[in-house]
Amino acid sequence: MANERIILGIDPGTTIMGFGLIKVINKKMEFLQLNELILSKYDDHYTKLKVIFERTIELIETHHPDEIAIEAPFFGKNVQSMLKLGRAQGVAMAAGLSRQIPITEYEPKKIKMAITGNGNASKEQVAKMLQQLLGLKELPKNLDSTDGLAAAVCHFFNSGRTTGTKSYSGWDAFVKQNEDRVKK
Repeated sequence: MANERIILGIDPGTTIMGFGLIKVINKKMEFLQLNELILSKYDDHYTKLKVIFERTIELIETHHPDEIAIEAPFFGKNVQSMLKLGRAQGVAMAAGLSRQIPITEYEPKKIKMAITGNGNASKEQVAKMLQQLLGLKELPKNLDSTDGLAAAVCHFFNSGRTTGTKSYSGWDAFVKQNEDRVKK
């Protein structure tokens, strides 16, 4: 029987959340889906978080991913933006953790390096390389969905080599690895 798994990649955001899915059969990738969740139509930040959580659960229930790869927030100058982005990432992670799906975070530079060989590659370069790797006929207008797909592909390329990443298999693992953040 073939060794088969599905990887959900997520690029969290508060304006657009990009996501992509790949199926891995033995050691070969197969494109399943990429799309984006448009959040700019919601005025309230808490509503956006609720929608991110619900859509992530819906993706999990529809596609049954075995693993989730998520882009870690990069460091920015605007503290409020970083806080909102961290919350978006957190609720996407909580959705996966609530279903006991292992989650691995990747820094944006690591994702770009895995896809293009250049940690400073542009979104367009990453998208073009994904198009070639997975045989995509056309690229989406917004490249947030290809960023989500890139996280999934990066995870595939790094399978078995998770040094420099954070990985959680459930709430217990998260708490154990973050004891300093738990109030007692």
